[in-house]
Amino acid sequence: MVALLLDTRHRVIGIHTVSIGTIRCSPLEPAEVLKAALLANAAVVIVAHNHPSGDPEPSAEDRAATKRLQEAGRIVGVELLDHLVIGDGRWVSLKERGDM
Repeated sequence: MVALLLDTRHRVIGIHTVSIGTIRCSPLEPAEVLKAALLANAAVVIVAHNHPSGDPEPSAEDRAATKRLQEAGRIVGVELLDHLVIGDGRWVSLKERGDM
């Protein structure tokens, strides 16, 4: 799980490894993402992770974690721009899917 840290003009100002998952999960803890964003003075974040199965279809856990991060970000003033799930040369944007 990585977080791209962006400024107010959506320019990348940092990349943070949030967690290194297992074959079954890659934890998305809002506190870890937002701590990195706040320390970098980032206004916006994009998170991304891979699915080792190769299927980039977001899981129910992916959608729930995205909602939690989005809500926590609102509280501290950091916008979640997107959550990307990557697998086998393909990717899915939860924003494009309407899951955010």
